[in-house]
Amino acid sequence: MKQQQTIGIQEVPRFDKWLALSIQHLFAMFGATILVPYLVGISPAVALVSSGLGTLAYLLITKGRIPAYLGSSFAFIIPMTSAITIGGVEGMLVGSFTAGVVYGLVALFIKTSGVRWLMNILPPIVVGPVIMVIGLGLAGTAINMAMYIPDTDIYDGTLMTVALITLFITIIASIFFRGFFGLIPILIGIVGGYTAAYFFGIIDLTPVREAKLFAVPEFYIPFVTFTPVFSWSIIFIMVPIALVTLSEHIGDQMVLSKVVGKNFVEKPGLHRSILGDGVATIISSFLGGPPNTTYGENIGVVALTRVFSVFVIGGAAVMAILFGFSGKVAALIQSIPTAVMGGVSILLFGIIASSGLRMLIDNRVNIGEKRNLIISSVILVIGIGGAFIQVTEEIQIAGMALAAIIGVILNLILPGRPVIKNTEDVFQELDENTDEHRE
Repeated sequence: MKQQQTIGIQEVPRFDKWLALSIQHLFAMFGATILVPYLVGISPAVALVSSGLGTLAYLLITKGRIPAYLGSSFAFIIPMTSAITIGGVEGMLVGSFTAGVVYGLVALFIKTSGVRWLMNILPPIVVGPVIMVIGLGLAGTAINMAMYIPDTDIYDGTLMTVALITLFITIIASIFFRGFFGLIPILIGIVGGYTAAYFFGIIDLTPVREAKLFAVPEFYIPFVTFTPVFSWSIIFIMVPIALVTLSEHIGDQMVLSKVVGKNFVEKPGLHRSILGDGVATIISSFLGGPPNTTYGENIGVVALTRVFSVFVIGGAAVMAILFGFSGKVAALIQSIPTAVMGGVSILLFGIIASSGLRMLIDNRVNIGEKRNLIISSVILVIGIGGAFIQVTEEIQIAGMALAAIIGVILNLILPGRPVIKNTEDVFQELDENTDEHRE
């Protein structure tokens, strides 16, 4: 039996309740949203501001009908790192902008042609292994952060101890905590690890004490702070990942539709929600932040509290913007030791890889079939092995992007490809899978 909602999508809660409920969403997204920019070396404060602005834009584009929060996308960590290596932060932002434009183009195609073509290009046998590559490709980053002194290859036992403490706190929070606290294990792990690091004497709070309460984040604004430079190499690194995250987006919309009891794929429409993701990513690229995506953590909060109000989501977005303009919050984030982030990342990146495996299981993909075995095997080895194709002196298709492209090609040319004829069948299957997980 469906639970009765406590606050509807268009309802405005009493102010004190509104504030408390918005803070819950802020906490739910906070740990993951700041971890992405932390890992790639851009400003977490900018990520918070762009997350808030992107969410507000999303709510506007979806006509205030979908209670979803947008935060930093983990799928883009490796492409962002590669893009920064090639063209600096400025080059990465151009790639992020292009990825946002791709979202917009896909939204236009879905509006005019439906979603069947996208599901045929990006079936679970392609998307699942690529998601596994995303998590496993980051495994070395997590371990290096946990074990070594930053920017060196010198092992430090104290840092490893702090990382393991952080990891175990995060695991305990994930397994044993219930209710809202069970939805924020990453934030709990960071706080617990930070406390442990403080007692181990590896935290300097001087910058936090000296920081101003209000400070403008370090924005990267095109044609103001830098001149954008187009790079085909960066485009080929980032755009294919945008195509893969679209499949995740569809899954998120189906789960949220099931939670709320409304078909968001039909109304306001999948094209609007995908466009909202794209616009949020474009806004972030104009400020110096990472690409944005809908957050499963916040969908979990909606499911737990039965509070569907978009005003609550909007309140969390405004708070994120305010936090981004707090110098003390920025300084506090910067003071988090890499070992703490490494400890959290060990679990988080493993979960990302496992979610790719779960996609295969949920969609009943038979790896015993030669066709599926070949596609998944090639994607995993090319993506994790770091293969690349040097097209020209300036254009390189590498790693995860190459794995995704080859996976799509193999799926299209190998015989025996199942063809989706009716999108309603896809959504019905996603509905059934969602039911099974909730039970």
